[in-house]
Amino acid sequence: MPRYVPPIQDLQFVLTEVAELDQICALPGYADAEPDLIGAILEEAGKFASEILAPLNRVGDTEGSRLENDIVRTPEGWREAYRRFAEGGWTSLLFDSQYGGQGLPRVVGAAVQEMWDAANMSFGLCPMLTQTAAEVISLGGTSEQKELYLGRLVRGEWTGTMNLTESQAGSDLSAVRTQAVAADEGHYLLTGQKIFITYGDHDLSSNIVHLVLARTPGAPEGVRGISLFIVPKFILDSDGEPGEKNDIRTGSLERKLGIHASPTAVLSYGEQGGAVGYLLGEENRGLEYMFIMMNMARHAVGIEAYAIAERAYQRALIYAEERIQGRGVGTHSDGRVPIIQHPDVCRMLLEMKCRIDAMRALSLYTAAAEDRAIHHVEEEDRLRNQNLVDVLIPIVKGWSSELGNDVAGRALQVLGGMGFIEEAGAAQHYRDARVTTIYEGTTGIQAADLVRRKLLGDGGGLIRDAISTIQVDVASVSSNDGKEITEICTAMREALSRLEAATEWILESATRDPRLPFAASFHYLMLWGAVAGGWQMARVAGAAVRRMEQDPENQFLHDKMLSACCYIRYVLPTSTAFYAAIVSGSELVARFKSRSF
Repeated sequence: MPRYVPPIQDLQFVLTEVAELDQICALPGYADAEPDLIGAILEEAGKFASEILAPLNRVGDTEGSRLENDIVRTPEGWREAYRRFAEGGWTSLLFDSQYGGQGLPRVVGAAVQEMWDAANMSFGLCPMLTQTAAEVISLGGTSEQKELYLGRLVRGEWTGTMNLTESQAGSDLSAVRTQAVAADEGHYLLTGQKIFITYGDHDLSSNIVHLVLARTPGAPEGVRGISLFIVPKFILDSDGEPGEKNDIRTGSLERKLGIHASPTAVLSYGEQGGAVGYLLGEENRGLEYMFIMMNMARHAVGIEAYAIAERAYQRALIYAEERIQGRGVGTHSDGRVPIIQHPDVCRMLLEMKCRIDAMRALSLYTAAAEDRAIHHVEEEDRLRNQNLVDVLIPIVKGWSSELGNDVAGRALQVLGGMGFIEEAGAAQHYRDARVTTIYEGTTGIQAADLVRRKLLGDGGGLIRDAISTIQVDVASVSSNDGKEITEICTAMREALSRLEAATEWILESATRDPRLPFAASFHYLMLWGAVAGGWQMARVAGAAVRRMEQDPENQFLHDKMLSACCYIRYVLPTSTAFYAAIVSGSELVARFKSRSF
């Protein structure tokens, strides 16, 4: 199977030109983040991803994690890889130095995460969840909890999980039944069962720190009565070291379509009287804290989506360059040619590449906005960027995961019959990509969140502000000369008009039938994604034009312009169909009767 080639040049271009890394590094708190350092980090991360993680990807898929005598075993080579990962400081990139972190911007972490996920998506899930767990503890934990847990999590000695889902409580967390009863010793005793817990048990670290949603006695009904608890696999002794095993049992590991090496556990709490847990933050505010973790995870899943798409694209490109089949079109040669010379194969590869470029740019731009929302000196700028992040997160997750699946499917198609054969590798990418539209909130959940909380929640203010931001950027790009820039900006203005019209239609429709906005929500999210991707590709094109003024023969820059034009001509036109589906198709949902079908 071809090795993974980290797209370092692509990442550096987006970081520099789209995410404006120099401005991010100048924010308070990022004094040590210098371009040369970040460049070195990307190079070393790429080496680790391609040389250590990527070779284990196939092993992980075929061997999987397994439960043996109440012990979860990860595939061969994984424990050593994780040890080297933690020792290399890769778990600590984004955290404050007081906890052993390196204090780098989130946008850098997002770029590095792409390489972990592309090389080995199953592996990348573990440090991602640990990072999000540490973030929640750092924001909501007591000084004692931070002292006990953060250093070990940041250094990768321990790992973290998020425990939300129960058999009757998936997307509807108001149905959570796990109980937490206060004990005389100052802790709580938890009883209940959690399912679909990624890395819920494994042999990579000496302890696992579970963040568990549960109810206390007498808590209000629904989501207002949910609290969050730190529940370690091993209870800490007086020295803060893992001691007695907690009352947590791994009942089983799920057999899954993809990400076989990632152990997805069913965890039972309190079968022997109660698992020891510690309240994180205030009672009944658990969902508020967990949303911090969920939003980080949703952004991370968006990264997974285009990362696995990048890996699938690389596999397809190599195959297309090597596979000899048929005679070239429009040539006088009688010889057979690589299939990349066939126009339709070329089309598929172009469409894959421009989608990946758009997803990567949108995700890293969003990560940079998160950095500004946290570290900008002006409160107004912090708020404006946070509002933009709130709008973009469901799009990064929902739209990117849908496109990532599309790209993985196209890659399999390029390989033809070989794509359907497991040994060729494309099938694994296709299977692994599929989960991204499901976990951390399905595409439908992301679409409903976009409509309910970001659009209807304030009467359209957040959405209109986000659209205005895009309009300003497009106007700025349009100041560049050139036929292709003019084409891109004209198409973007037309697509923005459709997005504005769809926004107003949904706001108006809510006054007629409260179901209509949610009947339109999927297509609205996809419309938003198509436009947001075009926005970022316009920025990419503008940056390429500026740099070509000094380096007109640079093939990489010409390729970026080609990718941007391809997006505008192949992907952005889907905004027309999404708009039509919203304004003319949504009312059909109200007529749907299951028995008639």
